[in-house]
Amino acid sequence: MAENEARVKSPEGSVIELPRSRAATRTARARRVIAVGGGKGGIGKSMVSANLGIALAQRGAQVILVDADLGGANLHTCLGVPQPQVTLSDFIERKVEHLEDVAVPTGIERLRLVSGAMDGLDAANPKHAQKTKLIRHLRTLDVDYVLIDLGAGTSFNVLDFFLVADTGIVVLLPEPTSIENAYRFIKAAFFRRLQTLAPDDNFAELVGAALAPRDGVLAKGPWDVVNELRTTDPEAATRLEQGLTGFHPWLVVNQARTRADFDVGPTVASAWKKFFGLDLGFLGAVNHDDAVWQSVRARRALLQNAPESTAAAALLRVAENLIALEH
Repeated sequence: MAENEARVKSPEGSVIELPRSRAATRTARARRVIAVGGGKGGIGKSMVSANLGIALAQRGAQVILVDADLGGANLHTCLGVPQPQVTLSDFIERKVEHLEDVAVPTGIERLRLVSGAMDGLDAANPKHAQKTKLIRHLRTLDVDYVLIDLGAGTSFNVLDFFLVADTGIVVLLPEPTSIENAYRFIKAAFFRRLQTLAPDDNFAELVGAALAPRDGVLAKGPWDVVNELRTTDPEAATRLEQGLTGFHPWLVVNQARTRADFDVGPTVASAWKKFFGLDLGFLGAVNHDDAVWQSVRARRALLQNAPESTAAAALLRVAENLIALEH
């Protein structure tokens, strides 16, 4: 196993390899993997993914969009292209040997699409070996950016694809239920991350017990667990510290209308920092804009259908902030 990877037990009891830290992973390959997730469906993940892919391609990067919403793929619709004849199903079922062969043109220069599996529950729920193969091939796609549009929810499949990325983006709406779902998604990804460090260390259980409120008062945080481990097991403390510092998702707020809506991202990030002692970044907010649903009805991406709209301008700013993370 490579030095920059960690092992985690899958639901089937086998082991899957995930990156230990973003910095270490980047040195292992030239490309950058970005995953876009969120608490539930209907929050605009595919819209954000499609337009970020276009924005990166417009800046001269070679980009492959991957629709990893297995069983509910719709990224091709957001891009206004017909349902591809070759999809992830063909790769998962070994009808196609290389993932690169599944990537089809989108009509946008330097942007290709790997369409999601749509033809059966088996494809929507890949086995451990299939998922491991897919993750491995995602890392080897010969492009500047691999941008993964994830399915909704917090299943292990969704979380593992989120965690394999160099940059994980969480999309949310400025509404109480969506904020709560985003928080749950990040927390689930955080504890899944802890399991990747060393399954035998039970870091997820240790940190979960430390965070449990006692007598109505918040208990210890993750860094308190690290400090306690330093006196009993310094090596385990180092492994846990690596896991904490390697976890840094980024927020994108969608459909912002008011000043308070635009402040939701920094507010959620501040709350996460206060409770967990960990950083949560903010890439920007996308305006609520009629041009978005008009583009959806026109079956065209926003940056193509309404490039002068306020939402399009906001998405371009998010893309610029995303690019800036590399420097």
